[in-house]
Amino acid sequence: MKFCTAAEMRRLDEKTIRECGVPGVVLMENAGRGAAVLARQHFGDLHRRPAVVVCGKGNNGGDGFVMARIFRGWGVRVRVFLLGRKDEVKGDARINLDAALNQGLEVTEIAEESRLDLLDFGGAGLIVDAMLGTGLSSEVRGLYRGAIDRINRCGAPVLSVDVPSGVDSDTGRVMGLAVRADLTVTFGLPKVGLLLPPGEELAGRLEVMDIGIPPHVLAENDPGKTLLLEDDVRLLKPRARTGHKGQFGHVLVLAGSTGKTGAAALAALAAARAGAGLVTLACPASINPILEIKVTEAMTEPLPEEAPGFLAADALDRVLELAEGKTVLALGPGLSTRPGAEALVRALVERCELPLVIDADGLNALAGAPDVLKKARREVVLTPHPGEMARLTGRSTGEVQADRLGAAGGLARVSGAIVALKGYRTVIAAPDGRLFLNSTGGPHMASGGMGDVLTGLIAGLAAQGLSLLDAANLGVFAHGLAAEARGPFGLLASDLLARLPGLWSRFLG
Repeated sequence: MKFCTAAEMRRLDEKTIRECGVPGVVLMENAGRGAAVLARQHFGDLHRRPAVVVCGKGNNGGDGFVMARIFRGWGVRVRVFLLGRKDEVKGDARINLDAALNQGLEVTEIAEESRLDLLDFGGAGLIVDAMLGTGLSSEVRGLYRGAIDRINRCGAPVLSVDVPSGVDSDTGRVMGLAVRADLTVTFGLPKVGLLLPPGEELAGRLEVMDIGIPPHVLAENDPGKTLLLEDDVRLLKPRARTGHKGQFGHVLVLAGSTGKTGAAALAALAAARAGAGLVTLACPASINPILEIKVTEAMTEPLPEEAPGFLAADALDRVLELAEGKTVLALGPGLSTRPGAEALVRALVERCELPLVIDADGLNALAGAPDVLKKARREVVLTPHPGEMARLTGRSTGEVQADRLGAAGGLARVSGAIVALKGYRTVIAAPDGRLFLNSTGGPHMASGGMGDVLTGLIAGLAAQGLSLLDAANLGVFAHGLAAEARGPFGLLASDLLARLPGLWSRFLG
């Protein structure tokens, strides 16, 4: 499912109006009528109690005037309030205000905070929030803040038109105060802020209404943003009956150090569970005996150490030898931040001829030298959590979380790597500007080792012939889906490994 920013949606509307000859007032009519129909579907018989429509002065208010007129035509009792004066309403919104007035609807003007007591929600069966929509550019204050506060306190069901008033449509951030909706009907495409917290929670149930943007306009002006649903990641091909392990790739995993053998094991086993034909786990020599026991299905390779259990920089030549004949290199889980490991990671990024999936301490090794990524010989996937992303970009974790799409997209653009910024709604960003937002998973995945499993999954999928971008998208989606089969607490990363084989048939294209 495609999604967009407010500016991208405005461009789609403008092209539909200018290039296709569809008047803006027709789009507004379609929006308001569609929202009214969805109100009846979700909230039942609207005739029993009054509907209250609270409108702003812009196009969001225009949608509200259409809804009020439709409700009136159905015989629903309607009270309409305008936050402003009628002579301030312009354009298509004015046309629909006049149409509502001509049908006998009374529209009560509330142009000052002192008149907010006129907002009458008494006995309301539904409140329609048509105040601000996507046009918000600063914190909500004064008249609108007072109206939002009253809506939130009244206790009646709320339908927000396009975006709950007070939510930044491009980030999901609350701009001072925002409406808590039970249903949000958004038009054309979902807006970014409806898919990210806290806007996502404030939107309640989300419905997307087609208002008549022609398919060719959408195709020619693709916003390059996709919410990943199951249909978007049906990327696997059925295997031939004669298939054998040599046909499905060989993943090399470079991971582990003293105290972190679990990270290495999880990454290697996840690569195998992803369907890779062969997996070799290369690790510090001192922990090789442990990992030989922990990963029965993977081969292991002991590497030179700078201290017991920690890789040395001069392991480079041996790793490059091991890379010959392999398909993809997964690099970093549990590797440590000691100088030898850091130097090894940077050298491998520059010299390895394999596609790379880099996580954890592999990312930490690049934090002080992100330009190294530009020297990579093949495609790279980075899988940072917000703290690792902050170190890679020189920003704070709070800044990363405040603009997850911007942070991931910016790093992908400047580094040339695919970036999977982990967390709720994992963001996958491609260097060409495309963005993908994951729809699976949740807070039950907040336990150690989950990222190590994801690293192995992406590598294992890439080994079978998927592009690194497809492998990242499918890996992230399947990772979250595997977790959803479990309860809300106590989920271990290793629990996902057993669940994965039963899921892959769902992703056959």
